[in-house]
Amino acid sequence: MVTVRGLTPILIALALISTAISLGVGSVTIELGEVVRDIITGSDSTAKQIVLELRLPRTLTAFAVGGLLALAGALLQVLLRNPLADPYILGVSGGAAVATLTAMLLGLGGAWLTGSAFVGSLVSILLVFGVSRAGQGHETNIRLLLTGVIVAAGWGALISLILSISSSRQIYSMLFWLMGDLSYSQSPTIGMVILIAGTVFAWTLARPLNLITRGEMFAASLGENPARIRIVVYFLASLLTAAAVTLAGSIGFVGLVIPHMLRLAGISDHRWLLPYCVLLGGSFLVLADVLARTIIAPQQLPVGVVSALIGVPLFLYLLIKSDRR
Repeated sequence: MVTVRGLTPILIALALISTAISLGVGSVTIELGEVVRDIITGSDSTAKQIVLELRLPRTLTAFAVGGLLALAGALLQVLLRNPLADPYILGVSGGAAVATLTAMLLGLGGAWLTGSAFVGSLVSILLVFGVSRAGQGHETNIRLLLTGVIVAAGWGALISLILSISSSRQIYSMLFWLMGDLSYSQSPTIGMVILIAGTVFAWTLARPLNLITRGEMFAASLGENPARIRIVVYFLASLLTAAAVTLAGSIGFVGLVIPHMLRLAGISDHRWLLPYCVLLGGSFLVLADVLARTIIAPQQLPVGVVSALIGVPLFLYLLIKSDRR
C-alpha cells in the first residue's frame, strides 16, 4: 500500500515520463538525446525545431489544461458535496463555446477566439452565480447545481443553432474546437502561470476545505466562514475551467475521473489531494494527446475525443470498484 507521501515521487516521475514520451513520440520519432546535444552545441536540426517549436509548447499546454481541469474538478466536488461533480457541470464550457463559435461564425480568428472564449466563460460564471442567488439572496449547493445544469442546456441549444446556420467550411473547425484541440498551441506560458498560481491559491484553502467536508456547522464552529469559502471556491474553480477551455476548447472527464481516482486511493487531505490532482491530471492529458497524435498519424484526433474514450471506461471501473468497498 503506497502512503500519501509516497505518491509524491511517483506522480512527479509520471509527469516527467509523460513529458518525455510526448516530446519524443509522434508522426516522426525523435531521439531526445540528440536534441539535447543540439541544444548544448547550438547546432540547428530538424529534430530540434520539431521538439522546441511544436511538441514542447503543445506538451506544456496539455499539462496545464489537464492540471487546471483536475484541480477545478476537485474543488467543485467539495463545493457541491458530490464526488461526481465535473468542471463543466456549471455551464462554464458552454458559455465559452457559444462565444468562440460566434466569433468563428463572424470570421474572426487568432486572439479574438481566445478572448471570446474567456469572456464567454466569465459571462456564464456570473450568470449561474447570479441566478442561483436570486430570490433567497444566497446560493445553496442544490440551487447552484440546478442552475448550472439549466444554463449548460441553454448554451447547448445555442451551440446547435450556431452550427446549423454555419457554412460547411466553418463547421469542421467549429466541431474540432468543441471536441478539444491542442494543435494550435504556441504559447504555453499563460497556461502554466495560471496553473501554478491557481494551485498555490487553492492550496491555501486546504484547511477550510478539509473542515467543510466534515460539515459546514463543524467548519463554522472552528472559525471558518462556509458561505465565503463557497464563493471563493466557486469562482476559483470556474476561472480555472475558463482558462482551460480558452487554451484547448472543451475537454471532458479529466475533472471528473482524476479527483475520484485519488480519493479512491485514500487521498482525502486537500493539502495532498489538490497538488496530486494537478500532477496526475496534467500527465493524463499529455498521454491522451500523444495518442491523439499517433493513433492515425499523420492525421490528428481531437484530444477531447481520446480523453473521453479513456475516461468513460476508467470511470465506470472506478465506480464499480467504489461500490464494492
